[in-house]
Amino acid sequence: MAAIWTLSPVTIWLLLFLFIPLFLVLVVSFMSRGTYGGIEYTFTLENYTRFFEPLYLRIIFVSLVMAIATTLICIVFGYPFAYIIAKTQVKHRTLLLLLVIVPFWTNSLIRTYAWIVLLRTEGVINTLLQKVGLISEPLTLLYNSGATLVGFVYTLFPFAVLPLYASIEKLDKTFLEASNDLGASPWQTFLKVTLPLTFPGVVAASLLVFIPTLGLFFISDLMGGAKTMIIGNLIKNQFLTARDWPFGSAASIILMILTLLMITFYLKVSGGKTDDTELL
Repeated sequence: MAAIWTLSPVTIWLLLFLFIPLFLVLVVSFMSRGTYGGIEYTFTLENYTRFFEPLYLRIIFVSLVMAIATTLICIVFGYPFAYIIAKTQVKHRTLLLLLVIVPFWTNSLIRTYAWIVLLRTEGVINTLLQKVGLISEPLTLLYNSGATLVGFVYTLFPFAVLPLYASIEKLDKTFLEASNDLGASPWQTFLKVTLPLTFPGVVAASLLVFIPTLGLFFISDLMGGAKTMIIGNLIKNQFLTARDWPFGSAASIILMILTLLMITFYLKVSGGKTDDTELL
């Protein structure tokens, strides 16, 4: 009985602020848009079938490509970064971890505007390049897919480093020593021992980067100049501009389905890993 009372506040909180709102979004996604932007409670599947149109299929495709590219870049650069931190002396490790966490102390929107100051035509980077004579006219560094990708990577890079660091820091060094004793090269040790043992951390980091990328609409709005449309921008526009709440709700459900698929993949990978002793 005590356990039930202990869980009651959490259960009530989830019902009020998670499950009930999600259920309402699901219900609205099957309704029709009113003439002046309201909701007509007429059942329809049109909000979902619209995603088979070339325009919306392209938005989903671009969203997935941008999320995959952001994830790959964060993992490729985050893994050695996390590895260096994990192998650094303890007295310096705290400082390095603090440097990774420091960006969280500033609102991500403010940091995005800082990148705009750096990348715009009259920005810091173009001004310096022109002064040193490397370019004769400003480069187009802002309001394109490349700028959007830079914004995503910068914002989500710490989310990749921290789980990677946690996985690498827990790595049993006796496996590495055994690999060296058996004559494996450092590269072979990394591929056959280090990477498999830390793979759950790689998957967790990928999950923490991939999922937010689909929803960070303000980065593509500000740094992409609304030229890079992802599903997060689509949802925002449907609710705030087009006033098509049913279609925006359907897009939200599709985004949640993509998220659940990624979480399912993570649980399958992390839950089905081999025992450490089978790797040697």
